[in-house]
Amino acid sequence: MTKKILIATFVLCAVLLLSGCGEKKTNDNSNSFTAAEVVTGTASIKIKDRADKDLAVGRAQELYRVMFIGGQDLSDGPCISNEVIPGWVADIAHNPRETVDELPQNQCSAYRDGTAKHFVELDPDGNLIRAL
Repeated sequence: MTKKILIATFVLCAVLLLSGCGEKKTNDNSNSFTAAEVVTGTASIKIKDRADKDLAVGRAQELYRVMFIGGQDLSDGPCISNEVIPGWVADIAHNPRETVDELPQNQCSAYRDGTAKHFVELDPDGNLIRAL
């Protein structure tokens, strides 16, 4: 009898997982995950991706501060790092973006050549524009 109850419980849990029970109802910035994401391990990947993004943004802003305090002119939108963390570059751009920001020669070379897949964009004052 106990074996039947265990099997029934397992089947019920599987049906609930596959039916979408536990779907997250919050935005992408929350730490809420569906049961299926937790079971399959995709929640761990999303957590790592968010942590990498947060770390890249923090390091880009710190690098900006160091360069700014050191007197470096950042108004022309230079690439400030081709590897702020592995796979991430940090670049200065205008906000709102200008045509000059779209020119390949004004973007980080590691992003252009595909060495880095992600970027942090800061405005000339060091404020975050976007991180992808």
